[in-house]
Amino acid sequence: MDPVDLLLHPVRLRIVHAMSGGRTLTTAQLCELLPDVSKATVYRHVGLLAEGGLLEVDGEQRVRGAVERTYRLRRARAVIDAETAASVSPEDHRRVFAVAMATLLAEFNAYLDRDPDPARDMVGYRQHAIWLSPRERAEMIEELRDVIVARMANEPSPERIRHLLSPILFPAEEPPAALE
Repeated sequence: MDPVDLLLHPVRLRIVHAMSGGRTLTTAQLCELLPDVSKATVYRHVGLLAEGGLLEVDGEQRVRGAVERTYRLRRARAVIDAETAASVSPEDHRRVFAVAMATLLAEFNAYLDRDPDPARDMVGYRQHAIWLSPRERAEMIEELRDVIVARMANEPSPERIRHLLSPILFPAEEPPAALE
């Protein structure tokens, strides 16, 4: 299965998110991280991701007579590159966005199911309208990328918990005729 098709499923995308940041996890650990998804579903989608080359086996051990595998995300395979994104149709973009939003909603619901404190956790879901020229937009994207990529290098530690950041940027209006 094509990596793009593999990523276009909310459960598989949640598994990829859970595996990101250099984590190595067993399927049982993934089931704990996705308590709202049945174990059979998690196992099936882990298998598909491994078959498709997005997950690789990092190790194996015997647990109660069965072989338990530890998986690692192959980050380079779990990314939709700019060339691929530019080649898809508007309908495909709608589908990708719908999957991304369904995944985000499922992950947020899982957060809310854990008896959270959104104020303490500084949960944010704001939308801001900003006016940008093409140059300003490119500069802002580069600045945000620098800030985010620097934090993506953080290793897990006792004082760190995994957060999800889902930036979305798109023009809300048609460009003026002079810019077309």
